[in-house]
Amino acid sequence: MKVLANDGISQAGIDTLEAAGYTVITTKVNQEDLAETINRENIEVLLVRSATTARKELIDACPNLQLIGRGGVGMDNIDVAYAREIGRTVINTPAASSQSVAELVLGHLCAISRSLHDSYKNMETGDFNTLKKQYGKGVELRGKTLAIIGFGRIGQSLASYAIGCGMNVVAVDMVANPCKIDLQLGNGVDASVEITPTTNLVEGISSADFISIHVPKQADGSAVFGAKEFALMKDDVRIVNAARGGVIDEDALLAALDSGKVAAIGLDVFEDEPNPRKDLLNHPKIACTPHIGAATLEAQNRIGTELADLIIAKIGVLSSVR
Repeated sequence: MKVLANDGISQAGIDTLEAAGYTVITTKVNQEDLAETINRENIEVLLVRSATTARKELIDACPNLQLIGRGGVGMDNIDVAYAREIGRTVINTPAASSQSVAELVLGHLCAISRSLHDSYKNMETGDFNTLKKQYGKGVELRGKTLAIIGFGRIGQSLASYAIGCGMNVVAVDMVANPCKIDLQLGNGVDASVEITPTTNLVEGISSADFISIHVPKQADGSAVFGAKEFALMKDDVRIVNAARGGVIDEDALLAALDSGKVAAIGLDVFEDEPNPRKDLLNHPKIACTPHIGAATLEAQNRIGTELADLIIAKIGVLSSVR
């Protein structure tokens, strides 16, 4: 069987698949040439990340395609319900990158607390004493309240880091099930705390000094955070979005930044990827990264091997019933 990993896969994943007898192709195929390549090469497994889409048209055009895999969490770029409805298997790796995304968010929290992003850009050409005054009004994380919007695997992993930093965590989720958060504090010190999320978004964001977003867009495709939600937040709130572009209304965000309602924001995702708005990239209160939440060596190895194991298990089942 042939596997096309169109957005790449770790060597560990390749090795696992090849050991099971699969042929793994990692040559990038342009989106417009994808169907023709899949059919010509008789590819039965397509692996994607965020760059490649697998919509109804592609699925219909590739009758031999048995399985579509997403390396990572969100499957917005795959018509999942349709694919499963017509008998195709769709998989993802929701747990593999949770720690990596959480650590990136923690990095953004530190950056926007001390203007690390903007001071770094200006150190080479700026006047030292002027910059020292300009960036000398940072805030500490310890003792502040962090609202985590969406308390799945990533949100819970972030909570463990934030609590380790001395932050007070408020969780917001669709369900209010208590969650046990394991704290691996290093030097052999482990502990745990229990957090019960609130289902009330207003309650969560109105008391927060920091907000981290881990939810998709609304069902109709609209933003979760717009002018109304910003108005409910504390003045000088700091926000990180490492979830999905479009979860935040970018026009409303810029207005909130310029008015001073939002002190700073860290963005790893944008509405118009891979060509985000220049006024976001150049804004002094926005720390930007190019959608790299899951892009660590450790996470990619976990994603690759988890995908490989799922493919071997799923295709084995499919083959046995054919």
